Amino acid sequence: MDTAIAPTGGQEHGAPRRVLGRYLLLERLGSGGFGEVFRAHDELLRRQVAVKRIPCEPDGLGERAAREAHAAARLSHPAIVALYEATEQDDWFYLTSELVEGQTLARLIAQDALHDEQIMLIGRALCDALGHAHSRGVIHRDVKPQNILVPDEPADRSGVAKLTDFGGARLAGEEALTATGDVLGTLAYMAPEQSEGQEAGPEADLYSLALVLYEALSGENPVRAATPAATVRRIGSDLPSLRRLRRDLPRELTQAVDQALLACPEDRGSLAELAQALDLALGGQAGTSLDAHEQPTALERHEGEEEGEEESDDPIGSAWTSIGPRLRERDELPAESLRRAAPTPRGPAAPRGPAARRKVWLPALPRLVWTAAAVALLGWQLSAGRSGLALLLAVGALPLLLAMPRRASLAWLAPALTPLLGLAGLASAFPALASFPSSSRTRAWLGALGYWWLCLAQVGLGQGFAPALSFSTGFPSANAGALWRRPGWETSIASAAHAIGPLLSPAMLAGAAVWALGAVIAPMLVRGAGVALDAPLAGLWSAAMLAGPGLLAGILMSGSTDPAPPASAIVGALLAALLLLAGALSGDPPYRGYAAEPPHA
Repeated sequence: MDTAIAPTGGQEHGAPRRVLGRYLLLERLGSGGFGEVFRAHDELLRRQVAVKRIPCEPDGLGERAAREAHAAARLSHPAIVALYEATEQDDWFYLTSELVEGQTLARLIAQDALHDEQIMLIGRALCDALGHAHSRGVIHRDVKPQNILVPDEPADRSGVAKLTDFGGARLAGEEALTATGDVLGTLAYMAPEQSEGQEAGPEADLYSLALVLYEALSGENPVRAATPAATVRRIGSDLPSLRRLRRDLPRELTQAVDQALLACPEDRGSLAELAQALDLALGGQAGTSLDAHEQPTALERHEGEEEGEEESDDPIGSAWTSIGPRLRERDELPAESLRRAAPTPRGPAAPRGPAARRKVWLPALPRLVWTAAAVALLGWQLSAGRSGLALLLAVGALPLLLAMPRRASLAWLAPALTPLLGLAGLASAFPALASFPSSSRTRAWLGALGYWWLCLAQVGLGQGFAPALSFSTGFPSANAGALWRRPGWETSIASAAHAIGPLLSPAMLAGAAVWALGAVIAPMLVRGAGVALDAPLAGLWSAAMLAGPGLLAGILMSGSTDPAPPASAIVGALLAALLLLAGALSGDPPYRGYAAEPPHA
């Protein structure tokens, strides 16, 4: 049940004004298939609490409520919603618990309201909470964003998230709530063994927590599909690697999440290993135990030392910002703007120090670099009277600047490598480099721009790059290169336009399309499943990138093709296959950029 949604009013559905002789119901916070939740005032202890009211009779809900009470009674942890009282009265079961002023993690994910550091802190707290529950014989079996409450202003690091709803828990030493073969949980977050009706152990909770972190960090649940039947078919299948989607995240973290999502429970590792990966990602020390969550991270210590700041009264550190005020401001915006807007930290608790500055200005670095370089080079060539060369630079830079998003990753600097690869005869390796960014749009643009720049470089330098690009006699660069070798071309815009014109042909467009498509589909073909499967796929892909432009250009322009590629082109294709294979198996791209274009944006 979503116990942290916006209030829906006061006394509805026939709820009494006062229950159990001491709890004055103030407003209904939410309702679901298992009852209703109210904000209430405890007149005896003079505090506000949450009261969940569950009918005892239909569909065994009373038994589920009793199980939730038994599970919560075993637990006492700052990252688990505390249960105060469990009472049955007048065919209703009442659970009185701690009132969490905050939002569900599901809502925060939907509104993209959390920074990566906040998500990691939440994951770290949940590792502690589940580790505590498992040590006391409680398996939650329904870990999902809707059952995780995030306080607006948590008191400390261990309370940045609150796990709730233990109604489906399995308790050691007690009879199972469901019969053998029955399924309890939520399909989109359910471990494969749990979906098959097998007994769920700690590994099932680890799997569900990893799915929650995957969704929070990437913006999508890889198991959830359009229909329940389609979702069931995805459970237990190979899921897209988080490493592929978020290459900017620390490798230890993405590997730990990907490992925890393996179908076989014995292969998933442990909560302690996931907690250690989160500690490393947050800047902590390796080997931190599940009970060491009160210590500040190395990131927080480093920022405070470098900035010369005084000791902060904030017990959580600069990685956390107040969520409540930010969400209230976002609620006033139209829904469509919420889907596009990035969270903006406000107030004194906003991230400070080097990490904060890195997030602010590095995403704009590639655009600034390209813009500054283009303006400087064009100004230089025009002032020197080389208008023809200035035109060549302009037609190369303009499509790149138009295609580059406002928040670009460092991968957009990669097209500068294409002329260098062309000079070395290794141009066919570039589509592999273009395939590493997480965004398919970025991969497509990089592939196409790389081909265009290679064509321009061949024309401008008068070099024979064509064997490394294409085997088609219809490729226009040979004739264009001859024009560039005429005296005076550098100072003539007309001569430059006459040489560039033949490039705008079906042959060039075909080659750009092949490289763009290849960069998009490469991560879908070579997925890191193992050398035996990935190596042949990488080889076929690189061969297609090598021969595809020439073959397609020959078809479009009715030209003939060379019988065999040159040796340098084959070496480039082999390099592309090795790069793709190494990236898929290790999870590390040859260049690492900040993924400023989130997959869920």
